[in-house]
Amino acid sequence: MDGMKVPRTIEWVSHSRRGLVPGHVRMIDQTLLPGKLVYLNTANIDKIWTAIKRLQVRGAPAIGIAAAMGLAAAVQNAKIKNTRVFIKQVRKVAEYLATSRPTAVNLFWALDRMKRTADANAGLSVGELKEVLAGEAVRIRDEDAAMCRAIGEYGAGLLKNGDTVLTHCNAGGLATSEFGTALAPIYVAAEQGKRISVFADETRPLLQGSRLTAWELMQAGIDVTVICDNMAAQVMKEGRVDAVFVGADRIAANGDSANKIGTYAVAVLARAHGIPFYVLAPSSTIDSEMPDGSKIPIEERGREEVTRGFGKETAPRGVKVYSPAFDVTPATLITAIICEKGIVRPSKSGKYNFNFQSAPS
Repeated sequence: MDGMKVPRTIEWVSHSRRGLVPGHVRMIDQTLLPGKLVYLNTANIDKIWTAIKRLQVRGAPAIGIAAAMGLAAAVQNAKIKNTRVFIKQVRKVAEYLATSRPTAVNLFWALDRMKRTADANAGLSVGELKEVLAGEAVRIRDEDAAMCRAIGEYGAGLLKNGDTVLTHCNAGGLATSEFGTALAPIYVAAEQGKRISVFADETRPLLQGSRLTAWELMQAGIDVTVICDNMAAQVMKEGRVDAVFVGADRIAANGDSANKIGTYAVAVLARAHGIPFYVLAPSSTIDSEMPDGSKIPIEERGREEVTRGFGKETAPRGVKVYSPAFDVTPATLITAIICEKGIVRPSKSGKYNFNFQSAPS
């Protein structure tokens, strides 16, 4: 990460000197942060599915990379000799991995890309196709790293020396291959010599802001202060926030953006206090088939994440719990959406057309 000290979130580890296969997926187990930095090394499809489901790997781009690498790892030991039959197995594995989490479009985008790669190389032998699939998964990771850098370059132009950014959840290097989306402009601005500070919402119920974002920023030497989610309004009222940067797990065609639960509330507060609210995500997060945010599927998490967060009982036994993992911020509350292709601002009607013609300002 160009001098930053945050380790790579996920990568492919080859066991061969001649190619990528055989190999396995190596990823940080984010459920153990910030207390322990532990890596999960596996080529087992069930363990990879569980890692996505249990948030051992999380963040829309990182989930997509994990799915692509997981697919390549899962099929590398298949004993199938016929390429057509092997491609059917690729599709079966992709369908299984797609059931892990419903909201992040990058998961499905990456798996669709892996399936298309298999179809496009149907003339190869099974052994050759295994190598091609592993290569495509690595390419997805490398492209993500380049996209994150581009997002950072665009977003850094929105920050002045001395600015303070408020973040929600984690959309940094831990949520991607490296560098991040919402945190990327902060890293790039720091490289440019700008002094940037961050308020990190803790992000209930799993505390991705306090556990992950704060840890990551501290590793990189960025000034960061953790606040409880319900302190954001007061911090804004005191004039301590210059901009809000958040990521996205899915962006509808009109600009409505799904992100970690609580993001919508932050957007409302930012509008009330006249603070620009930016959504930063790779273009693969834009779901052009989804006309608006009303149809974005919202994952509901288990009640224990609320009632027994990190093992301690914090609510009466038997109490009813509603725990959506995401909410949708209307496009009308978003100042601009920043992708690796540029910055897009809404039309007068508040909608987005994603032509990426604008430049950083």
